[in-house]
Amino acid sequence: MEDRYKKKMGLGQDGNSLMTLVSIIAIVFCLLKSIWVIYLLTEKNLAAYDKNVLSWFLLPPDVDKLMSRPWTILTHMFVHDSTLRMVGNALWLWAFGYILQDLSGNNKIIPLFIYGSLTCAALFVLTWNIFPRLAALLPDVAPLEGGAAGVMAIAIATTMLAPDYRIFPMIKGGIPLWVLTIVFVIIDFTSIRGNAAEYIGHLGGGCMGFVFVYQLRRGHDWSAWMNTFFDWIGNLFNPDKNHWKKTAKDELHYNSQGTTPYKRIPNVTQKRIDEILDKINQQGYRFLTDEEKEILKRAADDEES
Repeated sequence: MEDRYKKKMGLGQDGNSLMTLVSIIAIVFCLLKSIWVIYLLTEKNLAAYDKNVLSWFLLPPDVDKLMSRPWTILTHMFVHDSTLRMVGNALWLWAFGYILQDLSGNNKIIPLFIYGSLTCAALFVLTWNIFPRLAALLPDVAPLEGGAAGVMAIAIATTMLAPDYRIFPMIKGGIPLWVLTIVFVIIDFTSIRGNAAEYIGHLGGGCMGFVFVYQLRRGHDWSAWMNTFFDWIGNLFNPDKNHWKKTAKDELHYNSQGTTPYKRIPNVTQKRIDEILDKINQQGYRFLTDEEKEILKRAADDEES
């Protein structure tokens, strides 16, 4: 059963949020670099690329310019002009996202990334416009780009969920996850190069990861509405998607009339097992009901016999 669960989380798994997020970042980078090559071959001054293409996807700190390009609130987190920065963010995203996926299921990664990036964007713009000394530098300020703050949110959230989680177990029992998080934070902050607003923004992204897990432990899942919205969008573009799946109550309900029923023992079918494995994939093992856990146990016993 563990082997089958791991296959569900495989690299090519349909609906794998981590793979989807990394792919989006990589595809956007390749598309923009292709346009950059065209400008390199046709234009004498590459500043035209920054003005006519790149600037329309990055988040400007100037509120007036931001109001004319409101979509940059979302697009900036997927855009990287630097190859080194894109590769670095993708690797860190994969490292922490894979662990988060293993701990909490498949549906927390993208919402956390978006929450962290939006928090960074809000603090970035507010910082530059609230403090007078910084506001005077606005015309010369580089716009905000990249998903580092989103990765920061995922890193902090993952560490909060399982601070004693160990990586590389072959090295003296493994390295605690919090050590990897400290290394990531140091590298991230040293790459900002003195931009005070970006420092504050990345701190905000990390705080968002902390608050997200704090609320999750109190029973408030901030990712639920976003996942519902994504599912709705997916259904719009995929009308043939299965809507016939029933809940355990609908599938296994015993309807008795006037007699006391025997204890209900649900059938262990391949379809039912796949549904339970999908639930583990999406929400994590701890969200299974006692009945679903019993079905998995019976299925494992049947395979052993």
